[in-house]
Amino acid sequence: MSAAPPDPGVPSGLVVFTRARCGVCHRAEGLVRREVRRTVPWRRPTVSVVDVDAAGLADRYGVRVPVVVLDGVEIGELELAPGVVRAALRARGRSARDGRTRARRAGGRRER
Repeated sequence: MSAAPPDPGVPSGLVVFTRARCGVCHRAEGLVRREVRRTVPWRRPTVSVVDVDAAGLADRYGVRVPVVVLDGVEIGELELAPGVVRAALRARGRSARDGRTRARRAGGRRER
């Protein structure tokens, strides 16, 4: 699955779009929560669960649930592999570290 651009209408953090009485959805939610605990136990992003029927998103997602979104970007749908969530969380962590490193370097420079 190729990464789509971030959706500004989706909250940041991890979002699991699901349906009530969906066994695959419940397993995906559990998998996402386990991978968050295993991959980034020191900095747990919020995991939100959104029922597409209750939120009026059934037309948008149709039968593609569960859909997992990290910071507005879809990272997986339907049968989700643990490695997909783990890789996305690690990439997010690297991106945040790189940004902090660049900011420190830029702030540490002095004009002469």
